[in-house]
Amino acid sequence: MHLPVIFKVLSLLSAIVSLSMVLPLGWSLWDGSSDGKAFLLSISAGLIFSAVLFMAGKNADYNDIGVKDGFLVVSLSWIFASLIGALPFYISGTIPTFAGAFFESVSGFTTTGASVLSDIEAVPRGILFWRSLTHWLGGMGIIVLSLAILPFLGVGGMELFKAEVPGPIPEKITPRIQQTALYLWGVYAFLTVAETVLLLLGGMNFFESLTHTFGTVATGGFSPLNRSVGQYGSAYFDWVITVFMFLSGINFVLHYRLLRGHFRPLARDDEFRTYLWIVLFCIAVISADLLFRGNYDSIAEALRYSAFQVVSIITTTGFATADFELWPSFTQLILLLLMFAGACAGSTGGGMKILRLLILSRHTRAELKRVLHPHAVISVKVGGKVIDTRIQSSVTSFLILYVAVFIAGVFFMTSLGMDMESAMSGVAASLGNVGPGLGSLGPMDNYSAVPEAGKWLFSLLMLMGRLELYTVLLLFFPGTWRK
Repeated sequence: MHLPVIFKVLSLLSAIVSLSMVLPLGWSLWDGSSDGKAFLLSISAGLIFSAVLFMAGKNADYNDIGVKDGFLVVSLSWIFASLIGALPFYISGTIPTFAGAFFESVSGFTTTGASVLSDIEAVPRGILFWRSLTHWLGGMGIIVLSLAILPFLGVGGMELFKAEVPGPIPEKITPRIQQTALYLWGVYAFLTVAETVLLLLGGMNFFESLTHTFGTVATGGFSPLNRSVGQYGSAYFDWVITVFMFLSGINFVLHYRLLRGHFRPLARDDEFRTYLWIVLFCIAVISADLLFRGNYDSIAEALRYSAFQVVSIITTTGFATADFELWPSFTQLILLLLMFAGACAGSTGGGMKILRLLILSRHTRAELKRVLHPHAVISVKVGGKVIDTRIQSSVTSFLILYVAVFIAGVFFMTSLGMDMESAMSGVAASLGNVGPGLGSLGPMDNYSAVPEAGKWLFSLLMLMGRLELYTVLLLFFPGTWRK
């Protein structure tokens, strides 16, 4: 472990987060609101902290970054980013407790979208813009952003990339990791501009278009409105956001290849096809259930609301156009299961990832065949490629660990007095980076009533979910800190 180089990289990442506050400061100055002072103090505190870290590692060589250092940098960068990001919420008085401010910041950077704010529209626009900007920065990843704009990170970049990019098999577009990161951010920016323009054309103002776009392409879910996207009651806005949520749940490597005119990889991608069929199947089933039970009167209305909510949940965005707690229990169960599934690996979505579930199902099928044919050589393939046994083992271990963390989280939250429905859905929503749950944490409620200890746990679960469990858990493993 090379602490100086870890401090040096963390100083750069802390500076990026701190300087990002200049943008919401601009909104504050434009509006003449009182939150401008909070941003100035937060930027100053963040840059001082960054300078201290830089001085501690000023003589370090970036090429010294190893596997262990990479995981430590990624884990600590998200924690430090969330701590710095919490300052405007706390200093401005928007959120009175630091536990709540840290929760809001973690929820933003991890693109979870859970909130402790009750009256969102009463909050100054500068704070709301920062809240949404944390989504956009965290969506593609702070580390990936750094690799795109700081090419002097050099050889050690791949170790950071492996620890940052969600999914069991990190995929590069080009041999150079910095170029890969730059292309991914290019696709991300393209989707951001495209959706913002479409929302503006529909009549949404610039501020709301931009903040809703940040929440969509980052699959985050923060909205500047109390009733989220549902407050507009617009079919046009619903369908535009539904489409872009779906697109943001696809592996961004596929987006890049599609924009280059390569359509075959998309058609042949097993994970994408599974993702598409799950979405279409769930929309059809939920629409039929809502029509049959009389929740909606027309097929168009049922399709519109079910499509939005299915895509919002499976991509772990968390936007809402309807209070799905009023929907049938069968429909709610489907949505709860989608929280666990998540979107595609290499997307901005959370959850277990479709690719892992696909590998697990084919591994299980292969094991059943081996029972019938003990001497047969049976390989597990996804997309025509044989999946290494080490990756199969890793996927199985991940899913077991995911369930174990979920159960432990539910035990802890119920011990604090939370009812079972709220505890289970809240832990699933935090670990899957979804946002809204059920019960007291439903789409029309918030997390403000959660005890302080519960907010800290949910913050930890959000970080674990965003960083694929292992990256955070390694912080508590003694071997991580040994030389």
